[in-house]
Amino acid sequence: MRTATIARTTSETSIDVTVNLDGTGIYDVSTGVGFFDHMLEQLSRHSLIDLTVRTKGDLHIDAHHTVEDTGIAIGEAFAKALGDKRGIRRYGDALSPMDETLTRVALDISGRPWLVWKVQFTQAQLGTMDTEMFGHFCHSFAQAAGITLHVETLYGTNNHHIAESIFKGLARALRTATEIDPRKADAIPSTKGVL
Repeated sequence: MRTATIARTTSETSIDVTVNLDGTGIYDVSTGVGFFDHMLEQLSRHSLIDLTVRTKGDLHIDAHHTVEDTGIAIGEAFAKALGDKRGIRRYGDALSPMDETLTRVALDISGRPWLVWKVQFTQAQLGTMDTEMFGHFCHSFAQAAGITLHVETLYGTNNHHIAESIFKGLARALRTATEIDPRKADAIPSTKGVL
């Protein structure tokens, strides 16, 4: 089983994360930020990656540290669960429609973290979560997980739908990229022999 648990404690947050890359999309998420919980649940459900998150953050300030550090912890757990990445498909992409919205997500589990973010929101917040934090979460996750991640909302007007299409697209791209390729289950997917 490709599983990992990460505990991350700073003066701003205390986080425990467990992932199972070979799960069925079972989640148990509590960050104190309702809309963020909803997005992480979508991430788990549609990737089939089991996800447990317990975050206690300095929400009396705002959600910034909570979202950022949770992204880092999930990324670290993800990288640890992948190990040497032997047998994975490595690449994943998804077009994710959500009513009037369409988002494209493409990623490479390359060991070279990068984020290209082409998303615009017209609201400052969804629930108690600043919409600018969606990009920040993706940046933190990609950096900690060692993923090249491209996210682009092609069109959309409803801010809730935009956010949800991002997380569902990320989930589906991760599902593809982390799957074991039965034709190369014993090989590192790189001509370098290492990722």
